This record gives sequence, C-alpha cells and structure tokens, in this order.
Amino acid sequence: MKTKIRLKGQLRNYMYWPLIMTIVLALLNIPAYVMNRKLGLIFSGFVVIYFIIVLCAYLYNKPVILNELIHFATQYGTVQKRLLEEFEVPYALLDFNGKILWVNQKFAEVTGKKRDYHKSITGIFPSLTREVLQKEEENVEVELCLQGQYYRGSMNKIYFDAVTDNNAVISVEDSDQFLTVLYLFDETKLHHYITENQEQKLVCGLVYIDNYEEALASIEEVKRSLLVALVDRKVNKYFVERDSIVKKLEKDKYFIVFKQKYLEEFVTDRFSIIEDAKTIKVGNEMAVTLSIGIGIGGGSYNRNYDYARMAMDLALGRGGDQVVVKEGEKISYYGGKSRQVEKMTRVKARVKAHALREIIESKDRVFIMGHSISDADAFGAAVGIFCAVRVLEKRAYIVINEVTSSLRPIKEQFTEERGYPGDMFISSEMALEMVDNNAAVVVVDVNRASYTECPGLLKCTKSIVVFDHHRQSSEVIENAVLSYIESYASSTCEMVAEVLQYFSEDIHLESQEADCIYAGILIDTDNFNTKTGVRTFEAAAYLRRCGAEVTRVRKLLRDDMDAYKARAEVVRNARVYHKVFAISVCPGKGIESPTIVGAQAANELLNIVGIKASFVLTEYNDKIFISSRSIDEINVQLIMEKMGGGGHLSVAGAQLKDCSVDEAIAIVEKTLDQMVKEGEIEL
Repeated sequence: MKTKIRLKGQLRNYMYWPLIMTIVLALLNIPAYVMNRKLGLIFSGFVVIYFIIVLCAYLYNKPVILNELIHFATQYGTVQKRLLEEFEVPYALLDFNGKILWVNQKFAEVTGKKRDYHKSITGIFPSLTREVLQKEEENVEVELCLQGQYYRGSMNKIYFDAVTDNNAVISVEDSDQFLTVLYLFDETKLHHYITENQEQKLVCGLVYIDNYEEALASIEEVKRSLLVALVDRKVNKYFVERDSIVKKLEKDKYFIVFKQKYLEEFVTDRFSIIEDAKTIKVGNEMAVTLSIGIGIGGGSYNRNYDYARMAMDLALGRGGDQVVVKEGEKISYYGGKSRQVEKMTRVKARVKAHALREIIESKDRVFIMGHSISDADAFGAAVGIFCAVRVLEKRAYIVINEVTSSLRPIKEQFTEERGYPGDMFISSEMALEMVDNNAAVVVVDVNRASYTECPGLLKCTKSIVVFDHHRQSSEVIENAVLSYIESYASSTCEMVAEVLQYFSEDIHLESQEADCIYAGILIDTDNFNTKTGVRTFEAAAYLRRCGAEVTRVRKLLRDDMDAYKARAEVVRNARVYHKVFAISVCPGKGIESPTIVGAQAANELLNIVGIKASFVLTEYNDKIFISSRSIDEINVQLIMEKMGGGGHLSVAGAQLKDCSVDEAIAIVEKTLDQMVKEGEIEL
C-alpha cells in the first residue's frame, strides 16, 4: 500500500500561492482582450508560460521540501529527546498510581536508580504517596529529602485528552486519567542557609527567683550573701556555657539572650538549672526555686521580649518552679513538679479586696459564676462574693445552670423564707438578657473562659474579675480588669474568705453563708488532708467565728446510698498500671452527679498502699471526664495538661470528646507510657 504524504496548514497554503496567482492573472487577461485583442494574446501567452514554470517548480520542489521537512522533524524529535535526557533538572514521568514510566539521566543520578527502574515513586520518596499524587490541584509542590539532600518537588498533571485527538491511533475512555511530571529542584543550600539564619536568631528570656525573700529569711544573715552568690554562679554558668548573655536586672531577676539553635539543647536537657538550683544548700531550710520565661518567633526583638514577659507571667501564675516557652500562640511547659511556697503575707489579699470594692461600687449589678457542673468550692466562693456585693447595696446574681445532688442541700439553705431574693440564682439565658455595660462579671474557681457556666457572658461586659486557685494554662480569660490567681491556695473559698476580711468592716456572714464557704474549703482539701497551709486554717477559723458549724457542714456533704455504692464499685474495679497508677471507671447510670462521685473515688484510691496517682474516668453528657489525684510524688497536673486539661500538682482533671471510655483509657495509658519514657515521671 502506497502512503501519501500531504502538506497541511500554513505551509500548504504557502505552496498553493503561485497557482492562485495564475488564476488571478487569467482573470486579468479578460479585460486585456476587451481593450486590445493583440495585447490579450500576448498576455495569454505570458500566463501560460508562467503557469508551466510554476507547475514544474511545484512538482519538482514538493518532494524535496517534504523530504527536508521529514528529515528536520526527525532531527528535531531526536534533539528534543536528547535535550530532555540531558536536562540538568531531574525529570520523571509517573502514571496515575505513581509508578515510574521514564526518567532522565539527572534523575537517575540523583536517586541512584537505574533508568529501567519502573517501580513506585514512594520507594524513593516515602512522602509521595498516592494521595499526594492524586490531589485535585493541577500544580503541586512538596518538600522532599533524600540522603541528606533537600529538594523541592514540582508536579504537573498531563491529561490524556489534552494530548490526543479524534484522529489518534489510541482512544481514551476515562478522561480523568493523567500522567504526572515530576521535577526536582535542589534546595539543599537554600535549606542550609534558612536553617542557619533561623538558628542565629536571638531568643529573649527572663529568669526569676520565686522565693528569694523566703529563702533568705530561712538562713543566718551572714550566709545570705553566699546564697545569692551561689545562685548567681549557677545561673551564669548554665547559660554562658551555651554562648548566652546573662544580665542581672534586680536582686532576684535576670535577663538572658542566646541563639535560637541552643534552645533545642535546653529543651533536651529539660532546663536542668531548675533542679540544680534546688541543690544549693548553705543552711537554708527552703530550697531555691526558679521560674524561666522564654519568647521566640515574634518577628522582632521587642516582640520576643513581650513573649518572654507573657511566658514569665504564665509561669508565675502556674506556681513557679518551671519554664514556659512561648512561640507565637504555641506554649510549652517544662518542670513545675514542686509545690508552690505559701505566702505568709496578706498584703496581696488586702490590695485585691480594695480593688474589688472599687469595681463593684462603680457598677449597678454583678453577675457571679463558676465553672460548669459547679462544685462546693465554686458555689461557696460565689456566695462569698454575693455577700460582698450585698454589703455595698448592689444587686448580685449567681449564674448556675445545673445543680448536682451533692450541691443541692447547700443551695437549699438560700431560700426566700430566709430573706434571700428569688432571683439570687439565675440561668445563663437569663444572665445574657439582663447583662449590660454597667454590669460586672466575677468568675470564681476557674480561669478558662470555655469552662465557665456562661462563656458568652464574658463578651457582654468589659468589667471582668477572676478569682481562682488553679494553675493557669494557655487559655485564659482575656481583658480581666482584676485577676487574683494564687495556685498555692487550697481553694477559691479560702481566697474569698481572706478578701472578705479586708473588704469592709460592716460585712457580716450568716451561719449558712459561712457553712457554704467552709464546705468549699473542706471539699477541696479532702477534709484538710491535702494542700493545707497556715492561711487555710486561718480562713477556716474566720469562718468558724462567723458561725460555721463543722457538724452542720458534714451533714450537708453526706452522700446518698447510690453514690456511695458507685464509689465503692470504682475502687473494687480499679486496675493498677505500672504498679503505681490506679485506673478505674465510674458508672454514670443511676447517679445524679457521676463526675462528683468520680472525683471522690479518685481520692479514695490514694488510700491504697503503693498507689502514687489515681485516674477515674466518667462518661457524662457525651464527654469523658477524667479525675486525677496524687499525694506528693506524681504531678498529675502535667499529665492532665498532656490531654488538654489542667489543675494542681495533686488535683487535676481533663475532658475528652468524641471517644469511648476504652479509647480514653488507652489515651491515659499512652500518655503515662510516654512521660515515663521521657523521664517526666519517675516511678
């Protein structure tokens, strides 16, 4: 069969131009005949000769031109292929599933694979999975690493329907199928320069001595200068070894600057200066503790310093003896294993009492609320603030949505028959309707906005006051005009009892009000067994003078039979993990306040010999509530923070969503395993 090769497109049109001109000349010959017959004959002879010459030239040159075009196309395709093979940029062609179809020489050199390697690209770059290759985006760029070299992978899609037409030899049924072109751009040097530039950035930090005055007061006067010198030496030696600048700002404050590349070393070392400082002994009964705040990622030196100050405020708010690293919105904690020293002076309580009085006097009404599913401490503190507002003859409302069975006997003491207003307790919906700009909101026993009874209430006024004894986390109540957070306090009721003593000389607590505040202290200290200090007993003595009766409070806090049986069931089914952790589940059915029972059961588990920490999980309201307790050896707050919760050294908790009880137990065990492995928990 003889194959005919024909010209197409612009080249064909160009070759036909002489023939077209012949037709035009023939048409022009007609007017010549009309004008002069002899002229017309001459012109006709010229057209015939022109046509014969053009036709001969066309027939002779066409095969030559076609041959030259075919030769050029062949050479062009060969050159194209050779250029692609010798292309300096590594280049590979992949099919729809990531299988390598073809690679050029540079790609083979870079990857160390032969050119006949036709396996999945995932074997070379594990991060290039099928999901990445089949993304909907036309152009995808990924960062790749191979044998210490860093590449920017650029992937382009070539659809079959874009390279084939109706006259093609093959046909494509699925137009969604495509090939992937992968280019590799070596960015190893760029990555090195970026990393080096990042490591050379300066990091700001602050170092505070938490208990400077207390530590000095515990030793002889002649040894005080020696203690200060030893602390200075420890701090300077630790940071100067890593090319840092240490500048002492005040007697108990230091400013440090170091390169960001050393931060990883500090983190790996887990800031051992925190523990080293406690080893300084020159006759001092009290160990020296340090707090460190570090700020990075601010984009400027001033911003980093601001981050360092925020980190230090957070470290001190969490009780000190720890390191807080703030990198933008990300916050990391290290240390914080020791208990904060109780402050013997009440100056701060008196200052906060006067500040609270000024705020209340400037407002018409005050809304008081604690955390959701209120306990005795939150309720007692709210009642204490209610009494303070009442002395100033202002309207006060306690926002509470759900009253648990353990709290109901206490709440029933505040009835209209006893002289209390009918709207003393209101719901969140009522509070949102009543609040205005001339109202203040006092939050007690919680410092997280999302944990309050009515988070929306905090957005309705600019006058917000916070009283809490829990350690702060990265989530805080923003724009509080007065914040009194003391993690050394046993309970918020203790703090409120102190504030009431300085609030007004005319303040008077009824017996049921004193009972309520006393009950809050009793519950949070587990009958004065944990977290008690001198000021705890002083607050209890003040409430006793106001009419609190221990026997009466004990009756208010008694459990019903179902709750007692549930607590016993938790203890009976407890499982010991790693020989020191007790883990159990509290049954939620048939109990009105299962979370309270779970917390009580967690305390009960600590009475077992060998148990250092307990974890009780309770399923309630589509959440898993975890109550964690310890005596002194394990910091359960750090454990709960790993799971998004918080609390104190020995009393903490967390809430998990979208998981079952078994999954929650697995999360607890995994967290414990990880912290034991990393040395954060010593068994």
